Amino acid sequence: MNSIDNSMIVSKVTTASNSNACPLVSVVVPGYNEEALIEKHLQILWDYLRALEDRYSWELIFVNDGSKDNTGELANRFAETHVNVKVLHHFVNFQLGQALRYAFSNCRGKYIVVMDLDLSYSPDHIERLLDAMQKSQAKIVIASPYMEGGKVSNVPWLRKLLSRLANRFLSLTAKGNISTLTGMVRAYDAKFIRMLNTKAMDMAINPEIIYKAQLLRGRIIEIPAQLSWSMQKAAGKGRGSSMKILWTIVSSLFSGYLFRPFMFFIVPGLALLIISLYPITWAFIHTFHYYTTIPTVEGVGYHLSGAIASAFRLSPQAFIVGGFGLMVSIQLISLGIISLQKKRYFEELFHLQSMIYKKCSEDENGIFPKA
Repeated sequence: MNSIDNSMIVSKVTTASNSNACPLVSVVVPGYNEEALIEKHLQILWDYLRALEDRYSWELIFVNDGSKDNTGELANRFAETHVNVKVLHHFVNFQLGQALRYAFSNCRGKYIVVMDLDLSYSPDHIERLLDAMQKSQAKIVIASPYMEGGKVSNVPWLRKLLSRLANRFLSLTAKGNISTLTGMVRAYDAKFIRMLNTKAMDMAINPEIIYKAQLLRGRIIEIPAQLSWSMQKAAGKGRGSSMKILWTIVSSLFSGYLFRPFMFFIVPGLALLIISLYPITWAFIHTFHYYTTIPTVEGVGYHLSGAIASAFRLSPQAFIVGGFGLMVSIQLISLGIISLQKKRYFEELFHLQSMIYKKCSEDENGIFPKA
């Protein structure tokens, strides 16, 4: 949650769109320095949501995440002339994670759909996400361009390649065979997403949500989606820099560690152990050979040390590489075991905290106030 000093709601026009028989949907759109797109694209989303009024009541929530251009003023003006639009403002840029948490805490809908203002995912994904959620009773539905049936178009090849690699890596570390873990365009069960208590401030919130939802056994499904940058290219707006790309890679590695820490310690530790076994075995065989062939001079201790010295003179690198590899592999495996223990402790505490939160939220006479 945000402090009142750093965020505020400056526009609130949220009349009901339809009868109470229709479920209320909150469509969340975060944005930062989007003055080139905001009015046109909010209008496209607003018109699309109006077309769904026979099935859903709705509210459109835009989060101005501390923009330095005229994004906030343009969003306010749009909300003043369009019903069911709410604008939330951060005075400074808190990044995506905090923007989403701020929006989630102000959503009134039974379902929450997060969209990207650049409309790299077309508005029709909203209805498809909601239909899949109602049909499957899933807690999270992900718009996935990387699953079978999905498509990516008009995206620079480097960004496309890095995104695919990052999601492939995270898919290997996460449970559930999910193809797209970094994507922001999703539908959420509102009560469930508010119970997750996320911490990430940036794009890492997207894999974090998946991880914590899995801890609570929340059902997660994907639907095929099309990711296209054609509209933002037409508007002349670029996306990101090399530093942002680099940070995305680093963030994906950290997220992968969150899912499967043993892959970063135990797997390389076992690999290094296997590699070190060759020089260690060589050193043992040659030491044994010299021990059995060199005449005994002054007792077993001197005999063994002489055999070791002879084997070392023959190939000192076998002793050095083998010994060093063995020590490092033992340390990595030990760190992997410790990280697994810490992960299990965290999962148990998180599950317990979530159950307490849920119980207190449902109980009017709970010890803690309702969220």
